[in-house]
Amino acid sequence: MTRDNNPETVTELDRLDAAVKAAPAGDTAAQIALWRQVTRLEHWFFIARGSADRPVPYAVAAEQGSMICLFSSAARAGDATHTLGLVDSESGAAPLFSVPVPAAIDYVASFAQAGVFGVTLDHPRLGHYIPLANLGLLKGWVDGAAQ
Repeated sequence: MTRDNNPETVTELDRLDAAVKAAPAGDTAAQIALWRQVTRLEHWFFIARGSADRPVPYAVAAEQGSMICLFSSAARAGDATHTLGLVDSESGAAPLFSVPVPAAIDYVASFAQAGVFGVTLDHPRLGHYIPLANLGLLKGWVDGAAQ
């Protein structure tokens, strides 16, 4: 099992969430800071749907289109499975999987071919989203930090 992300990195997302909600309309600085923090996670976690040998990430329907649910930690993904009613009645859990960053960015972007519109963070807890078309910006931040 992949170890979970650093708790301080995840907790910082809550602070940034509050900053986004408090920001004046049109001010994107807090949103940018939030998504930069998302790129600092070691892994992105997903709720597995489909077969165990070829899982696909859980997605929700939104006005804009389907959104893949990305979670900042295994704990938050697990909490969401309970909130969303996705737990198995026998085991009391739902399967999760993770993809390391930056490969996770490309992984999520690949779902554009299937008509997915975007990715939403820690749904339903935070729920911020970014269109898949904008994932190149996140990839650039990761690539720039690696240099």
